[in-house]
Amino acid sequence: MKIDIDRLIKCRKQLNISKREAAKRIGVSQPTYLRYESGEREPTIHVLEDIARTFHTSVDYLIGATDSPTPNSITINKKENPQVFSIIENYESWNETQLKRLMAYVKKINELYTKDKLDS
Repeated sequence: MKIDIDRLIKCRKQLNISKREAAKRIGVSQPTYLRYESGEREPTIHVLEDIARTFHTSVDYLIGATDSPTPNSITINKKENPQVFSIIENYESWNETQLKRLMAYVKKINELYTKDKLDS
């Protein structure tokens, strides 16, 4: 698939990582990644999905199908994120009160984390 090189570079720079680190996180060799950024090579759909996941965006954004860099969906891997996977897995069985309580916890944790980051 044809990738928008400017968006690829922008996403990498927003993470403040090197081309070498981007290649490592995506799971491709550095020369391969360099060819993606130079336009000499197009990633497969599977690699494009890995790039989108690594850069916290969507495939649609990387190929220019949308101007919104925010993904519409996120893939949670049970092996890599068992706690998050469990929450998602149980979500449908929760009632409205439980969901509101969970969201209140998430909001509070985010506030505390943001405060901690500002204080340090």
